[in-house]
Amino acid sequence: MKSARFPILDTELVHRLDVPGPRYTSYPTVPEWGPLGSDDAEAALAKAGAAGAPLSLYVHIPFCKEMCTYCGCHVIVAQDPRKADDYLALVRQEVKLVRRALGRRHPISRIHLGGGTPTFLDERQLLRLWDILTSGFDVLPDAELAIEVDPAVTRPSQLELLARLGWKRISMGLQDLDPAVQEAVKRVQTEEETRAAIDRSRELGFGSVNLDLIYGLPRQTAASWKRTIERVVTLRPDRVSLFSFAYVPTVKPHQRRLAVADIPTGEAKLELFRIGHDTLVESGYRSIGMDHFALETDELAAAQDERRLWRDFQGYSAGRGGAGTIALGVSGIGDVGGSYLQSVKTLPRYEAALAAGKLPIERGMRRSPDDDARREIIGEIMCNLRVDLAEPERYAAELERLGELARLGLCVVDGGRVEVTALGRVFVRNVAMVFDSYLEKNAGVRPRFSRTI
Repeated sequence: MKSARFPILDTELVHRLDVPGPRYTSYPTVPEWGPLGSDDAEAALAKAGAAGAPLSLYVHIPFCKEMCTYCGCHVIVAQDPRKADDYLALVRQEVKLVRRALGRRHPISRIHLGGGTPTFLDERQLLRLWDILTSGFDVLPDAELAIEVDPAVTRPSQLELLARLGWKRISMGLQDLDPAVQEAVKRVQTEEETRAAIDRSRELGFGSVNLDLIYGLPRQTAASWKRTIERVVTLRPDRVSLFSFAYVPTVKPHQRRLAVADIPTGEAKLELFRIGHDTLVESGYRSIGMDHFALETDELAAAQDERRLWRDFQGYSAGRGGAGTIALGVSGIGDVGGSYLQSVKTLPRYEAALAAGKLPIERGMRRSPDDDARREIIGEIMCNLRVDLAEPERYAAELERLGELARLGLCVVDGGRVEVTALGRVFVRNVAMVFDSYLEKNAGVRPRFSRTI
């Protein structure tokens, strides 16, 4: 099924709907979370362990050799590779505490290494991390193994080791190929480096290659962005993630170094997404969810047809990859036993917690039944663009508010069924926000989210 071209938008509609809003990588969203600690994490892990269903692992490798000014991740700038040895020793301690709380050597169906820059770890350190994970957990033979890499700092020998260990999915940060944009965001990476990394990954048997791009960066123009997308198409990745730049300098102070006047916003930013969208779909990619694109042969396309798409902090996936996610490392966010759990964000606090025999959790949320019900609704809207409400009378107020969006052409409401239209797909965050009970509670509070466009 070929995706349609980007819809023509009315200027007034764009201005009306371009508001701060969550991206819904979780619900309730991170700003709603509060203090939680080691005891809370142990209880959540014990609950997950008792259930016995396979879980996913996310391991955060925080190190980068320099800070990109656009970055929204938790990063530690480091030049000395020995820092990673000390860090891995701490991760091993955390794995022991997690395993104790689970009460067993738990089955793992998915592992995702993110960062930072996971390939800050050299070959010896990558092998050591693999030993830590396989010693502490029962990594299933068919587990999905995925890693994020920076082609500019990743050696072929690292890719070769990962392939031998069974890694099959690789995601490469690219952001933009235009030299002026790269200079503005302090992320220089040539097309040749990216192509070489993709080609070597293919040769080694990686079955899925994803490229991350960001629109809305300083100095991006319609012409320069179109050139970037056209060059990306020649690289023929299996997937492309087309992320909106989240300019949140109050949360990420290093973004204050960006020249605000150079950052495209509103209709100019939306035009960049339109260019990316249309160029990709005209080149054989399927539009997936809010901001992903995949070849028709990719499993994301099949998952969308079968309404199996899901979304979490690692992006869109073809299913949920287990009954929850255990996060390891500084700032990692897990989702186990009905709770979100986020680790401390600094190395000294991470080390201190582990030295005291405590899981390094500082905040999170124990979800209520209503939270979980709304999480499913919002997830279906964000992923599969349709939801069938089991109890429509329970959401009478939300359905009434959706009526206004339906009149604007964003969705179709038929009893308890809500279906997002082609136009509504552009504003899918706005549609999902109708079911977010926390937004109304916090009305009037200073916006804590990036804008929906």
